[in-house]
Amino acid sequence: MRTTLNRRELLAALSALGLAPSAFARDDEASLTFVQGVASGDPQRDRVMLWTRVAPVDPTETLRVRWTVAADPGMKQVRQTGRFVTDRRRDFTVKVDAAGLKPGLTYYYQFEARGVKSPIGRTRTLPVGRVDRLRLAFASCANYPHGYFNAYARIAERDDLDFVLHLGDYIYEYKLGEYADPELQAQRAVVPTHEISTLADYRLRYALYRTDPDLQELHRQHPFITVWDDHETANNSWRDGAENHNPDQGEGDWQLRRRGAVQAYNEYMPIRSVSPSDDKIYQSLRFGDLADILMLDTRLHGRDQQIDFKPGESDVPASEPQLADPQRTLLGFDQEAWLARELRKSKDRQQPWRILGQQVMMAQLSRTQGRTIRNPDQWDGYGPTRERLFEVLRERDIRNNVVLTGDIHSTWCNDLSSNPWATSATADEARIVGVEFVGPAVSSPGERDPAQAASNSERLRSVSPHMKYIERYSRGYGILDVTRDRAQCEFYHLPTVSVRDSRQQLAVAYASEAGNNALKPTTAEARDALAEQAPK
Repeated sequence: MRTTLNRRELLAALSALGLAPSAFARDDEASLTFVQGVASGDPQRDRVMLWTRVAPVDPTETLRVRWTVAADPGMKQVRQTGRFVTDRRRDFTVKVDAAGLKPGLTYYYQFEARGVKSPIGRTRTLPVGRVDRLRLAFASCANYPHGYFNAYARIAERDDLDFVLHLGDYIYEYKLGEYADPELQAQRAVVPTHEISTLADYRLRYALYRTDPDLQELHRQHPFITVWDDHETANNSWRDGAENHNPDQGEGDWQLRRRGAVQAYNEYMPIRSVSPSDDKIYQSLRFGDLADILMLDTRLHGRDQQIDFKPGESDVPASEPQLADPQRTLLGFDQEAWLARELRKSKDRQQPWRILGQQVMMAQLSRTQGRTIRNPDQWDGYGPTRERLFEVLRERDIRNNVVLTGDIHSTWCNDLSSNPWATSATADEARIVGVEFVGPAVSSPGERDPAQAASNSERLRSVSPHMKYIERYSRGYGILDVTRDRAQCEFYHLPTVSVRDSRQQLAVAYASEAGNNALKPTTAEARDALAEQAPK
């Protein structure tokens, strides 16, 4: 079975759907050769992953690609260079672990194939030693047929960021016309037109997304730190299946589908992986002596199946026996043990802050003060896993913990404790062990009616003392700014994703002061540019 398309076939498929990505608007060889742009990510103190894809003319060809890393945007001060060979076995993607770099610096990179040079990208290594500030953007849930990626465009414009954290749902698996804005069918149609379930399908869907000019520009300007959520495989996935995986409808064996999805992710994302089928995506990154960034996989690696529920239709009684089963796990017991070790080591090093990037809401979501839970796909559905984590934080008095979350297409600022409705403020279950910022979607919809969304949010806030801010309508992104004194989150919302639009507004800002472990409202803070952006 063929698992790749050459560039003429890709262009024909897109043209048949009436698509005209800006990358194809220029009739030149460079735009066709590097039609998916460039990207970087998974930074370390002395290296960073570089990515591109060279569109093949002939699917049987072998391509030799030259890469260069420089200290300046003009690519004159060359620091590293090398060659990479790619072919159809990796869908002509190029992934280079560019080593030998210096910590805490901005670099620029470029590829060359067939005598054609790619756009110039900008990247950055992790710092070492004394660091006083970390500033990153975080985003999730970018559904191509549900709107334009205006949030990506606004993040790409920023010159004050160290990194971008992508918290999952980078692509969506649905067929043409399903979970899509009907008004955008001509402009934002998907290929392939059926629901994706094979390696070839996932590759083509990533290739389509990577033609989006706003996504390309975001990757070009900023290095990514990334994890997947469910739609990179199928909706509400878990270790051995998914709500949206239907073998009786021709979608085949789950493990085969899962392997194809994981391989395509590893091929198309600028991450460091052991093999194409490697699903151990959780990792830790040290940002000097200021913060440890712990990226978790709450979706594929070790998650047990969700308890049976109908999303949005009914709440689940908290007395449901499966919810209290200590043998059920959200992370997998190996990842749980790894996380506990990393948190303890971080505390032993006296690292001021810990940032956990992950997919599903950690705070309790209940309309009945804990008697029921709203969504067992979240940490609420795996209470013992959450409690084991909170016990580690309490046991070692590990403070200054910030959780960044995606998944639910809405904006939340939450305090984290075992029981936010506890009557005794001194009990362990009432002790706040960290804060959580849940970011809005890039384009996937939240609640459809803004007035109803506001009303529902207010009702939930009235019975949820730990939820300081809820907004369930707008799309946008978050900025996390960390100093030794505080971790502050600013959320930016967009007026529309139905057209390309450059407007945004600061919706809210909350901060957690060092040692306090609780949220309070604050105001936005500016930061100077870190380095010159990559040239157009």
